[in-house]
Amino acid sequence: MGRDGALKGWPVTGWRHDRLETREDVVIVEEPLEIQVALPREGTVEIFPVAVTMRTPGHDEDLALGFLYTEALIPEPAVIARGLSLERPSPNEVRVILPMDVWIDRERLTRHFYMTSSCGICGKAAIEAIFAHGYPPLPEEEPVIPIGLLYDLPRRLREAQALFRRTGGLHAAAIFDAEGRLLWLREDVGRHNAVDKAIGAALREGRLPLSRSLLLVSGRAGFEIAQKALRAGIPILAALGAPSSLTLELAQAAGMTVVGFLREGGANIYTAPWRIRQSPSSEPTV
Repeated sequence: MGRDGALKGWPVTGWRHDRLETREDVVIVEEPLEIQVALPREGTVEIFPVAVTMRTPGHDEDLALGFLYTEALIPEPAVIARGLSLERPSPNEVRVILPMDVWIDRERLTRHFYMTSSCGICGKAAIEAIFAHGYPPLPEEEPVIPIGLLYDLPRRLREAQALFRRTGGLHAAAIFDAEGRLLWLREDVGRHNAVDKAIGAALREGRLPLSRSLLLVSGRAGFEIAQKALRAGIPILAALGAPSSLTLELAQAAGMTVVGFLREGGANIYTAPWRIRQSPSSEPTV
């Protein structure tokens, strides 16, 4: 049973019609990751374990940064340029060392957020807390996406999911620009982890807020995913599955466009439908 990063070989006994066969399958690796925050202060360093999440190894630094930013523990994207650094005390730990001049709420740090790979952060305060922590204002006039381009994004997502093609066991989050170019794609056993990884990658490159971008997720559009997209300044959230009622309430209050049940040839627009327009006759719509 060999292992290669995010993948692991596993012997499988399978039935194919009426024939029994034994072979080695490839499964996705799931392991805990502890996210820590270190605060240097006058010759000492305070270390706070902040979160433990079950994740697929790979892009762990992006995951840590994306999580801390979307949870408003990193106060603003500019912190990256002011000397933030990363350490790996062990393969299953990421330590984010904040610059000395960054103020952070120690009480929030000492409140551990325990996550599972399927449900995201549980027991979070609802919409009022999202607005209290702040988020970049969403643009009121753009982007406006032609429906034909939107229909094509699931295909582009599938083609970029290298690990899913091998295992069938991963969620994906992809950030596209307004012209449909894929900017970042991340895969993980946890759908919220995939989103944190994609947003963390954008944060490390100094690209936030993502005000001319679209986030596409391979599953449903739950509240925690909408919250993360809003924190990153993403005006359009699209999902292959359904949104939840709390997602739609948050999106409606913030002016975010939510698209559900997206497929080639169909989509439901739940909020801010003005950001999706009819395709010109020269564009394919299927």
